Parts: sequence; C-alpha cells; structure tokens
Amino acid sequence: MYEKFYGFRDKPFSLLPDPEFLYPSKKHRMALTLLEYGLMNQASFSVITGDIGTGKTTLIRQLLSQMERDMVVGLITNTHPSFGELLQWILMAFNLECGSKDKVEMYKTFMDFLIKQYAANRRTVLIIDEAQNMGPQALEELRMLSNVNSEKDQVLQVILAGQPGLRDNLRDPRLEQFAQRISVDYNLEPLNLEETREYIHHRLSIAGGSTGIFDDEACEAVFRYSGGIPRLVNLLCDTALVYGYAEQTAHIGASLIEDVARDKQQNKIVPLRQQEHEAAGDASNDVSRQPGGKKGRGTQGPPKRAMRVAIASDSERQRHYLKMMLERSGLKVVAAVPIGDEIIAQLSKEQVDVLVMDLDEDAHRSRDLDRLIDRVQSQCRIPVLYNDSSSAGTGDAITDLGRKLTLKLTSLIGRG
Repeated sequence: MYEKFYGFRDKPFSLLPDPEFLYPSKKHRMALTLLEYGLMNQASFSVITGDIGTGKTTLIRQLLSQMERDMVVGLITNTHPSFGELLQWILMAFNLECGSKDKVEMYKTFMDFLIKQYAANRRTVLIIDEAQNMGPQALEELRMLSNVNSEKDQVLQVILAGQPGLRDNLRDPRLEQFAQRISVDYNLEPLNLEETREYIHHRLSIAGGSTGIFDDEACEAVFRYSGGIPRLVNLLCDTALVYGYAEQTAHIGASLIEDVARDKQQNKIVPLRQQEHEAAGDASNDVSRQPGGKKGRGTQGPPKRAMRVAIASDSERQRHYLKMMLERSGLKVVAAVPIGDEIIAQLSKEQVDVLVMDLDEDAHRSRDLDRLIDRVQSQCRIPVLYNDSSSAGTGDAITDLGRKLTLKLTSLIGRG
C-alpha cells in the first residue's frame, strides 16, 4: 500500500521473521555468536531464551541460512501442552517415516539415522523453537536421546529457543542432569532506546527508504510504547506508515506514533508497553530536555574506551572464534597467541586490560602453567580469566567454551 509512496522496495516492518532485516545489536550479535560457537565446538545443548517478540526466531533463521553443508538440520517450529509423542515430531523434522511405528521402532529408526549421518561425516542438529511448552518428561526424553553421543564426538546437537518459561522449566530439580549438559545459554533482552532508534533506521535502509522518515521524537515514542520489543516496534512503525500514507505525509513524527498507540490501546488487544520512565533514564540519557521545552541531543562525555583483551589458547581455531566473539561484542582484541612464555613479551608490547586464557585437555602441565599465570599477573599486572576445559571431551560440554566460561565472558563483556 505505502511502499511506492515512501520509496521502499519491501515492507520495512513486516511481522514475519526475515534474516535479511536482522538488526545486529550487541545482544543479537552475542546470541548468534554463541550459537555459532556451540555448533562449531559440538555443544550437546544450546539454549536461547527471550520475551515474546525479541527476535529469537529471526536469529534461528539467520543461523539456518549460514549453516555448513555437512550439517543435517531438523526443525520443530512449535510445541504445545498437547504436543504428543516427541519422537514422532523428531522423525517428521528429519523427514523420516514414523507411520504406525511404536516407540521402540521409532527410537531404532532415529538411532539408525544418526549413525548413518555420523558415518558419512555429517553432523545432525535438532532445533526446537517455542520450547517453553516442553514439560519435564519431554525434556528428559530429549536428554536421553542425546546419550547416543560418543566420548569424542557429538552425534546429535540440540538447540532450544523459547520464552523465559523455558529457563524456569530447566531449573526444575528433576532436570539437573539436563541442565549440566547445557553448554551455551543466553537470554535475549529487549532493545534500549538508542538500539530501538538504530533498529528503525536499519530496517528503513534495508527496505530502500530514507532513515529520516521517522524523526528522533517518533523513535522515542515507539520505544516508550514497545518497551524495545522488536515485534512491537514493527507493529507500531508499520501502522504509522499506513496512517502517514493515508494523510499523505512524508514525515512520521511523535504525534502520529501517539495516535497509533492510542488506537491500539483502545482496542485492548495489542499489549503495548508504556515506558516513559525508562525512556527518561535508560540508554536514553543521550536525549535531554533543552531550554524552551524542546527535546534534543544532550551533552555527552568522551566516548567510552573499549576493553582491550589478549587471548591465549593452544588451538588456532579457538583463538579465531574467541577473537570474533569478543570483537562482535564491542571489545578490542589486541593479541591472540599460543599458551607459552611468548605471552609475556606480547603483553608487554601491547596495552592490555585482561588476558583470556583458554585451556585444553592437556593443560594440567600444572606447575609450568601456574608459574606462567603468576608471571603474567606479577609482571604485566593484569587480571587473567581462564577456563579449565579438561573434562570437555566427555560430551557434557563444548570443547573450549564451557558454560562457566560463557558466563564469565558475558560478565566481562557487560563490564566492558
């Protein structure tokens, strides 16, 4: 309807999950990187959660679009309380015949399929979206299926995506063994004000339109009523463009967003979120009241310096992936070297805030390693963040980025 009027090639705010329009916020980059890393390093279970509309399904679509050819993927897009037999859904996800087979026959069919893929050097990945509806029994059955994994290789990898209720389900004491096998775990939070503004501009640009169609006040109003939930942002912006087209106005301002929000709230169907207080104090600190009552850019201090990180790992692949993940999250990787005495010389050459040391299963050359860490801390006077992944080969954790290191890195990035 309005595409030609505003000069769009496509609708910029469609409610359908489209990887082409994925906005690479810091949160979404981190979630995608962790999923990629889990796949590369054969994680048994990876879990991504987030509120309704935060972009989990779009992330999954993006992940699917860039998977390697040696991966065989089965996708279950929805679950519900009357979900039925889990094995039937899994067989259908991989286009395997289930018919009138009983549970034992279905189990054998799936095991034969996994072994056949493994023999052909293909990895099998099962993705379950909207997994918050899976009860303890279904989740425990999923864990039992993962027991097919060998000591060295993950024959089956599972990615679960769902609303925050999924995290609550996984905290059930009956699922402790399941929780211990989760190697990658990330909760996707809503966008802040600045990210919401950039999200709107990003989608306008991808669709071929001008980023100036929505002014800053309009973006702030969208944030107030959406709470930074991408799906609600899309709903408000799409409706605003319809209203703008009806009025033949080329510019979307805050008053038009207010009209849209008021009409939506009168219908009492769409759960808009009033965020006036958050908008005044969150990342919106860059927008302030200027004399005369007009809104404008506030005075900002000097830009925050990125935390400088050095990486030490005996695995070149691990160094590459850690570097990619940290840089995507806004940190500056100034060195990536093998574990050894050369670390000292490299750290002395560079200005470094923290050393991330990733240990492999041979890292229990403990005295030499302890001496090296002591030298780093005493001579270079920087903290060392390290992970002992010596037990990762058991199949209960990914090779180098175990759950504890994931949490540590997330914490580190939050401070950066």
